Amino acid sequence: QVQLVESGGGSVQAGDSLRLSCAASGLTFAMYLMGWFRQAPGKEREFVAAINWSDDNTYYADSVKGRFTIARDNAKKTVSLQMNNLKPEDTAVYHCAADFRGRRYRESDDYNYWGQGTQVTVSS
Repeated sequence: QVQLVESGGGSVQAGDSLRLSCAASGLTFAMYLMGWFRQAPGKEREFVAAINWSDDNTYYADSVKGRFTIARDNAKKTVSLQMNNLKPEDTAVYHCAADFRGRRYRESDDYNYWGQGTQVTVSS
């Protein structure tokens, strides 16, 4: 049984940092494109960042580029999202997702597995 479990969310002030983690089990982690998506109330789910399974290339939404950093540890089966200089518009539930040998990192429908999400709230 595949499980993705996020942690690290919380309530912070604008300009603060948070580090989200996603622990995976039940899958051959190294073969999965790993992504972070977020969904704010009343808005559609949007791509945040992804890290490739084959070469560890990273991809970011323009809105977070330069502030967020995604990384993976295949030995520990974890993917992290370091979020710096947080803004109120970053407030959302953040989900990690796994896509077997995935390539279309922005396409949420391509991802096979999803975590339950962790809430990030940024106040001004």
